[in-house]
Amino acid sequence: MVNDTSDLQLAIRKDQSIAAINGYAMGGGLDCALACDIRIAEQHAVTALPEATVGLLPCGLGTQHLPWLVGESWAKRIILCGERVSAVTALNTGLIEEMVDKGQSLNKALQLAEITGHQSPTSISACKRLIMAARTGNLESALPLERDEFVGLFSTVDQKEGVTAVLEKRKPIWKNA
Repeated sequence: MVNDTSDLQLAIRKDQSIAAINGYAMGGGLDCALACDIRIAEQHAVTALPEATVGLLPCGLGTQHLPWLVGESWAKRIILCGERVSAVTALNTGLIEEMVDKGQSLNKALQLAEITGHQSPTSISACKRLIMAARTGNLESALPLERDEFVGLFSTVDQKEGVTAVLEKRKPIWKNA
């Protein structure tokens, strides 16, 4: 059960997640979107973390996720100034990965979910762990982690199914094992 936005943030990080931003995503709404793997926003969308304007701070890990996505300078500007960010600026700074026409964010998010849904869940989990580890580690420490994950995937049912499916020219049936 999710007790607060921090719990929700951590729950979102466990599985694949795509945010479809179709209007205002401010405060906790943006915190949730920041926790997602991919963020799609409609061209009229506006994002902000305005908590400092009322004497608070983003408490849903926004202070942690935002700098990784947009860099320290933009994170400070967005958080310290409570600045509202247009979809164009969000795209240019890396806050979102794609901007779409009005009414199309959910369709695009579902399209991407369909694509990622065809990937091996076991492989996706390993990739996410390594990408997240890149935030705190360095290349020297990442190499053994990546090698261990890669070697570990060779013993999975999904890896064998993936290769077999390619050889048989069919879509794989993932077992998440």
